[in-house]
Amino acid sequence: MPGRSWILVAATALACALITAGVAQAADATYPDWRGSWRRFAIPELGGQPSHDQTKPWGPGQEAPLTAEYQKVHSDSMADQAQGGQGNFVGHAQCLPAGMPFMMVGAQPLEFVPTPDTTYVLVGGSDHYRRIYTDGRSWPLDIAPSYSGYSIGRWTEQDGNGLYHTLEVETRGPFKGPRAFDATGLPLAFDNQSIFIERIHLDRSNANVLQDEMTVIDHALTRPWTVNKRYLRTARPTWTEAYCLEGTALVFVGKEEYYVSGDGYLMPTRRDQSPPNLKYFGRRR
Repeated sequence: MPGRSWILVAATALACALITAGVAQAADATYPDWRGSWRRFAIPELGGQPSHDQTKPWGPGQEAPLTAEYQKVHSDSMADQAQGGQGNFVGHAQCLPAGMPFMMVGAQPLEFVPTPDTTYVLVGGSDHYRRIYTDGRSWPLDIAPSYSGYSIGRWTEQDGNGLYHTLEVETRGPFKGPRAFDATGLPLAFDNQSIFIERIHLDRSNANVLQDEMTVIDHALTRPWTVNKRYLRTARPTWTEAYCLEGTALVFVGKEEYYVSGDGYLMPTRRDQSPPNLKYFGRRR
């Protein structure tokens, strides 16, 4: 893929404050009040599934700056879904973690738990949680692949009043994949070398709005893509459990997915789909 060198240049420009080893933390500063649960801000008129950019419709309406190669990946994904398949969002149907950045879409309420060394983002479902290290560490030489990536952050003050205001975060791979921005399979590059830069802070005019200014740097994109995710606070949340495997009717055999009908029989999900190979099952007389 052409133009791969831009990803490192853009990452350096956007993350210079985060990649410096040994970030000092102010010993007397206190953390902002991010208690409660945070659910994504949604615009009902847009409809559809949760989108990466909340101000635009999902899928093609996101107007993501995709390369020509990954525009085709997205088109093929939607065409496969129109025929009953899962497209580039198949991992979600298999109950694998969605990973970054979809895990921050806020479809389920998020909970932020700051501690002196680590800020935890509790996500629930298959994604479980994120760890954002704020202990001044430098990047390790080897990072184990994961869906959520490896995150290093630092707290900054806004008014010099001894109160932390913004959590600045850089997240790197290698990632596991494939990953997608939304349920249409809006793709990230299959090399899984994304970089995410975030500035997370409360809205200045409304303490019940949390903003996540997220920039995605990825080889599926022609340029860094920045959106401002917003979440609304529920002060007294009721947390619920949610497990993808619970109640699913999809069954995967190799690369094929089938549907289990209400009476327990295996059904195709596509027209003219072949049944699974019964090589290791004896034929009933």
